[in-house]
Amino acid sequence: MQDVVARIERSAGGVVVRLLGGTWHVLLIKDPYGKWSLPKGHMEGGESMREAAAREVEEETAVRPDLVGPKIDTVDWTFRHGDDTVHKYCTFFLMRSRAGDPAPRREEGITDCAWLPLSDAATRIVYADTRGVVLRAREMISEAGW
Repeated sequence: MQDVVARIERSAGGVVVRLLGGTWHVLLIKDPYGKWSLPKGHMEGGESMREAAAREVEEETAVRPDLVGPKIDTVDWTFRHGDDTVHKYCTFFLMRSRAGDPAPRREEGITDCAWLPLSDAATRIVYADTRGVVLRAREMISEAGW
């Protein structure tokens, strides 16, 4: 018997990039499960997905994006939360930040955050869909000539 989805949640996040030493780096977080991932979170009030994505990046990492660029992709997954089955959709945007030192917001459940070279960042992420978002971001950076 298949679980009935009790609710649908929507969130937004970012692949924040920065040029360091001539190499593109990505801002990754270590989530509450101890795994490297991308900053993301729930939309609040009447904010747009882009606004939510930028706010969540800043809340989780203390880095404010200078630019919120194009949508990269939307990933989805299903999980259990208590007795509920939740189907979550998360839309990621390509972002750029030229300043700011990352600092994990422990009250947000983030245990670490760091700038990693784009090629290394993808290999550190264990979630296949999220890894795919980072790889697509790399393609978009090349295509756009950032």
